[in-house]
Amino acid sequence: MTDPGAALPRKAGSLERVRTFLAERGLDGGLVTFDDRSTKTCELAADAVGCEVGQIVKSLVFVADERPVLALVAGDRRGDTAAIAALMDAATVRFADAETVRAATGYAIGGVSPYDLPDDLAVFVDDSLERFDVLYTAAGTPASMVRIGRSVLFELVGGHVARISRYNVS
Repeated sequence: MTDPGAALPRKAGSLERVRTFLAERGLDGGLVTFDDRSTKTCELAADAVGCEVGQIVKSLVFVADERPVLALVAGDRRGDTAAIAALMDAATVRFADAETVRAATGYAIGGVSPYDLPDDLAVFVDDSLERFDVLYTAAGTPASMVRIGRSVLFELVGGHVARISRYNVS
């Protein structure tokens, strides 16, 4: 994670922002873009790259007592607000609205990437992602993804690994 003031512009160039972040670390080979496919849902994303839905990492932004929190959750799971509340010692946790997501991460809903985030943003990583050696994250747009090793992702985001999900019942 970098200082928000040093990052690429937050309102434009999200894909370039992710590309630059990865390239600076020698990891840009995993960046995949799609001209004719959307990766807006976990199912669409899994179909696009040919993986299990659980390998898709959802970047969910919550607000815990007015503090934004990024939760990285497996695509076959749902974020657990009670678990996040307990970890944050918060009385209330709710999904962030679009404006809060943009302000907290610099990315728009549908392309929130776990890379190049403000240092003060709390990040939690769902322990169910430990099932997979390879994961796929958003790359800043609804039509781009990053194929990345689990251990590399966990190291890059520096988040706290915990049980922050429950099975998707939909």
